[in-house]
Amino acid sequence: MADQQKIHPVSAPEPEQEALPKPTTPLVPRNSSRSENGDPERQQPPPLKRSLTPYSPSKPTKKNCCKRCLCWTCCLFFLLIILLGIAAAIIYFVFQPKIPKYSVDSMRITQFNLNNDMSLSATFNVNISARNPNKKIGIYYENGSHLSVRYKGTNLCEGSLPKFYQGHKNTTLLNMNLTGRTENATNLLQLVQEDRQRGKIPLNIRVKVPVRIKLGKLKLMKWKFLLKCRLNVDNLSQDNVIRIRDNKCTVRFRF
Repeated sequence: MADQQKIHPVSAPEPEQEALPKPTTPLVPRNSSRSENGDPERQQPPPLKRSLTPYSPSKPTKKNCCKRCLCWTCCLFFLLIILLGIAAAIIYFVFQPKIPKYSVDSMRITQFNLNNDMSLSATFNVNISARNPNKKIGIYYENGSHLSVRYKGTNLCEGSLPKFYQGHKNTTLLNMNLTGRTENATNLLQLVQEDRQRGKIPLNIRVKVPVRIKLGKLKLMKWKFLLKCRLNVDNLSQDNVIRIRDNKCTVRFRF
């Protein structure tokens, strides 16, 4: 038998690649904004770079300091008002304070005459009742008081209250001698005679006295009582009985 011929596959020869002609014109025209990455107008902007500088807190200014000081001052002020209100409420409900009452009971004139130099010498004896209506509050009347009797703005005589302690639910009768001297009193005596004919001579008694309030066993700070009494009398004659037609006393307080 004739030998069978073996057929071996032979790969076809690769065609020779044709050499590409070199471009004679640039792929991208000159002065053009286009590139291989596309149109820059349609591209998204690059992300912002974060600053790597460390954070430093801002220093407080004078304006901020003033605002803080003002805020703290207002808070402390309102807190003080609240505390005072609480203390006043406790004192009111526990001690039930009441205002003292005063009245002019009687008056006697031992001297009221015109001198040779047209000055007026006056000596009054005045009795004033002081009543403390409080059950748990005492009153210390301290030194340094001043009492005066005025007629139409002119001081006729003056003196002072004695120092004493007034206990609970107590009424004290104060007897005081007041003396004074008024210059150029001729016109003043004429006004007194005119009011005497009308039947009413207006007088004002003013008292300033420092006091200390005692709450139970606690003695508080010094206060000042301002007492004003308005009264009408029938005459201002020497060594005569003086009748007080009406009188009204009011009290105010000061630290």
